[in-house]
Amino acid sequence: MKRNMQKLMSVLGVLTLSASMLAGCTGSTGTSGSGTTDNTTTTGTNDSGNATTEGTDTSQSTADASSLTELPRTETLYFGGYQYGVINDYNPMSSNSNNWALAASDFSREIMYETLYMWNPTDGQMYPLLALEQPEITDTDITVKLNPDAKWSNGNQVTAADVVATISAHIEYESPTGADMVNYITGAEAVDDTTVVLHMALGEDGKAVNPLLSERYLTMLYIMNADYLQTVADRNDGKADDIKLDKMEDAVFSGPYGPFLANDQVVAYVRNEDYWGQADSMWGKLPTPKYVAHTIYEDNNATLTALKNGDVDMDQQYIPNVQTLWENDGLPISTYMEDAPYGVGLVMPSIFFNMEKEGLDQTAVRKAIAMATDYDQIISSAMTGQSATFDQVPRSLMNTTDAEQALVDQSALKEYQWENADVDGANALLDEAGIVDTDGDGIREYNGTNLSFKVECPTGWSDWNAALEVVAAAGAQIGIELNTYFPETTVWYTDVTTGSFDIIMFSPSGTGVALPYLRGMFYMSSTYNNLEVNASGNFGHYENAEADEILAAIPFMTEEADLIEAYTRLSQILLEDCPAVALMYRPQWFYEINETHWTGFPIDGDGSGIPALTCCDGYAIAGLYQLESTGE
Repeated sequence: MKRNMQKLMSVLGVLTLSASMLAGCTGSTGTSGSGTTDNTTTTGTNDSGNATTEGTDTSQSTADASSLTELPRTETLYFGGYQYGVINDYNPMSSNSNNWALAASDFSREIMYETLYMWNPTDGQMYPLLALEQPEITDTDITVKLNPDAKWSNGNQVTAADVVATISAHIEYESPTGADMVNYITGAEAVDDTTVVLHMALGEDGKAVNPLLSERYLTMLYIMNADYLQTVADRNDGKADDIKLDKMEDAVFSGPYGPFLANDQVVAYVRNEDYWGQADSMWGKLPTPKYVAHTIYEDNNATLTALKNGDVDMDQQYIPNVQTLWENDGLPISTYMEDAPYGVGLVMPSIFFNMEKEGLDQTAVRKAIAMATDYDQIISSAMTGQSATFDQVPRSLMNTTDAEQALVDQSALKEYQWENADVDGANALLDEAGIVDTDGDGIREYNGTNLSFKVECPTGWSDWNAALEVVAAAGAQIGIELNTYFPETTVWYTDVTTGSFDIIMFSPSGTGVALPYLRGMFYMSSTYNNLEVNASGNFGHYENAEADEILAAIPFMTEEADLIEAYTRLSQILLEDCPAVALMYRPQWFYEINETHWTGFPIDGDGSGIPALTCCDGYAIAGLYQLESTGE
């Protein structure tokens, strides 16, 4: 089978591009997170851009890396918006990793470690990386053929035994990834050096419990070297807790870059000149930058200053009115899209209603709040235009990508939509439901009690704070008292996961193999309702038997027509009952680039097919192969 990558790289070889990408969610004045719910390895920053973890100096001896000044500017690509503290480790099994280059998710970062496949949200497809071709999936197993050209940094071949060892280690040591993965993948076996079979968890019918969530790990799981894993186990006496705390500074890796420098100033990686990806079966060449690095700035404002000065080439943060950087300041800065919304809306920050609060258990109340809200104001003010409007992309279970929009019949949703800021319609809905103000104080009552609720998100997440102020203002126009409440992030997260809230803001996952299925689960699945601590979704304890039935069936659907019917019906239920309401569309990662030192970044419509993620996440790593240094 021909590699999809070979075909795409023939396009990349003739393109000279400039532009930008998107970024998940941090802001120059403190902003909201993307709200993913999978077991990811993150950079350890909060969404105000402040460090949330501490580490020790882990300077590397891979090369002469004694100071930041030794990174030649013409060969170094600097990222911003991910790392705000000293890294803890290079360990994919760590429970406490904050290394910006080890972000394992539905579209894992492919800098040092690599996954079997790369996810591309642009076309909703996964592309082989360590794998050679698309997987073969049966009712019980997933068979993956490995690329025989794939090599480790020590020169040895990446084999099926390495995949088996990786899966076994995650499960045996109960890593954050393994603790969840074992519910869907119970183990693996090597058929030969280049063929591995992943065994899916089976139900009583002898078939996979959830093939979609099993397949998800093909783009998520970093493959580790079997011999090195044994070395780590031996030096930690096989103790799982110690193995998960091992810094793995001497790790064997398969990716294009290896550790170079890590201290309280910078975290940098150096290109492996022997990287296997330069084989004809893969990229056919090395990535352009010799170094990829992330300077550790104090906060997002400092990162923004660095971007303006050209010290950051690719920045991941929400910048209000980003267009002023080039329109007013004349800086060589741009975004993935030339015009608003400047990025691709993969994430849908939403408010969740607590169904156990009297009044909010009434569909009319939830729907009225949804109808009265001025989403155009949220998008224009809180998001400064960096979101598609709901007129441009009507509400559904889907994000704004063509790949997801193709899975829903928008014509069948028209009657379920509502106009922006429809205060009259919201008031009429409440009146019809008999929810009225009987004592003349301006607040409607339900069962004799005033409808008064708190709308909550973390303090300092400026765009989310502004969005909830708009929601609260809508309440005042329909006789429902909505008071904004902005606690510290830790308090907010506790409130979310324990159900201690009235109305709260959170985001479902943005993109991946199991999306939009996981988004449907996040909004509506009652399977989470009995959890004492729930970080998975449906925080308001919504229950709908039909929605549960559809969600249970989707992972086993293979026909597109069936999926369209299922997702359309789920979208109708979501819009009809309003257990949660999306307030905006948002990039997975915001993305701004400064082209002082590098050009050729992926942009919308360039024909490359490279997605609007940073040039290292999933298939977006392809962007590193088309960059050109300006020589400055």
